[in-house]
Amino acid sequence: MALTNLACKNAKCGNKPKKLSDSGGLYLYLSTSGAKLWRFKYRYMGKEKTLSLGQYPKLSLIDARKRREEAKEQLAQNIDPSLLKQQKKQLAMISQENTFEAVARAWIDHMKDSWGPTTAKDRLRRLEYDMFPYIGKTAIKDIKPQLLLATLRKVEARGAHEVARRLLQICGQVFRYAIIHDLVERNVAADLKGALKPQRVNHYAAIESQELPQLLQALERNDARLYHQTRLAIKFLLLTFVRTSELIKAQWPEIDFEHKEWRIPAERMKMRRPHIVPLSRQSIEILEELKKANSRSLWIFPSMTFPRQHMSNNTILLALKRMGYAGRMTGHGFRALAMTTLKERLEYQHDIVDRQLAHAPRSKINAAYDRAQYLPQRRKMMQDWADYLDAAGKAQQAGKWDEPNSTTSISHFPVVYQLTQQYSGTTDSLSKIR
Repeated sequence: MALTNLACKNAKCGNKPKKLSDSGGLYLYLSTSGAKLWRFKYRYMGKEKTLSLGQYPKLSLIDARKRREEAKEQLAQNIDPSLLKQQKKQLAMISQENTFEAVARAWIDHMKDSWGPTTAKDRLRRLEYDMFPYIGKTAIKDIKPQLLLATLRKVEARGAHEVARRLLQICGQVFRYAIIHDLVERNVAADLKGALKPQRVNHYAAIESQELPQLLQALERNDARLYHQTRLAIKFLLLTFVRTSELIKAQWPEIDFEHKEWRIPAERMKMRRPHIVPLSRQSIEILEELKKANSRSLWIFPSMTFPRQHMSNNTILLALKRMGYAGRMTGHGFRALAMTTLKERLEYQHDIVDRQLAHAPRSKINAAYDRAQYLPQRRKMMQDWADYLDAAGKAQQAGKWDEPNSTTSISHFPVVYQLTQQYSGTTDSLSKIR
C-alpha cells in the first residue's frame, strides 16, 4: 500500500529501525535516532543496491517519488544512480576547490618562469586588489560574463580604465588556462570584447627636438638643486635612452668597460631578450664617476635614502618636474626624443634606431627572421648621438644654437660643426652621418 503524507508524518520508530514501503522500490527508513530518510532500492548489474534520496520532511513524499522516477530513468539508460551521485559529489567538491583565485594563482605559478618575477608580482597584485575580493572565492565554472563585467566596472568607476582593460586580458588568460585543464568549457572574458569604455591612448610626454638644448642647459645650471647622482642619471638616460626601469635597476656586473658595452640580461628587458647598449665616451665617463662614488653598491644608481636599494622609479619624473618640465617630459619620453632626433636630424635608418630601442618586431615573421643586431652601426650612432648632445649643450650655452632640419647637413651650421669637433673627442664628424 502506498504511503500518504499523514502516515509519514505520524510514523515513529521504536527500539529497532523500521521501513515503511511506498511503491516501486521507494521506502521511508526510520532510524532509532528519530531521523526519517527516503531510500530507493534497485538492482544494477545483478546486484541489489540502495540510493539515499534525502530526509523527510525536507524532502516531501511527492519530491521523493520524483527522485525515484529520475533514478529509474537513469537505470533505463544503463546508468548506476548511486555511482552517478558519487561522481556529482566529487565534481562539486572539485568545483569548490577550483575557485577563480585558486586557478589564477596556479596560472601565475605556471607562467612566472617565462615572464620573470616582476611581471608575475605585478599581475598577482592586480588580481589581489581588484578581482579576488569580489570573485576570488567563486568557482570558476560559475562565473558568468555579467559577474566578471560587474567586477571590472568597479575598477572603471574609480577612473582606472587602463587597469580594467589589462585585468580583462589577464582574466582571459586565466580562463584559457582553465579550459586547457578541463575546468570550464569556454572563456567568458572573450564575451566582454568591447564592453569596457574605450579610452584614448595617451603617449608619454616628450619635448620636441628643438627644445633639447634648453633641457640640457637647465640640467647644467641645476636651478632645481638636484642631487648630483640624479643629474647623472638623467644624463645617462638621455645618452642611452633605455627604459626607466632598466636604468634604475642597472648593476655593475652588467657593464663591460673593456668593450664599452652595457649588457642588460633578458629577465630585465620588456621583451625578455638580452640587450646590448653600446656606450659612448661620455657614458663611460659618467659610469667611471659613479663607480668611484658607489663602488660598494651593487646598483649603479642606488637610492639616496636606502643605499641597499636601487633608485626609485619616480626619481627621474620628480626631477624633471622640479626642472619645470611637468607634463612636458618623462623618463620614457627620452626614447621618443632620441628616436625622432636620430631619424629626422641625424638621418639614421629606422631599423638601426629601433634595434637600439629594443622594440619587439612588428610581426611574427619579422620576429622569426630578425637576427640583425646592427651592432657596428649602433656603436657609431651612440657616439654620434652623444657628440650631438654635447654640441647642442655648448652651442645653447654660447647662445649660438640654430637647430638643423632634416634636409640640411649639420656641417652647414659652422658654430655647431665647430663645437662638435671641439667637444666630441673623435675624428668622426656629424656631417658624415647617414
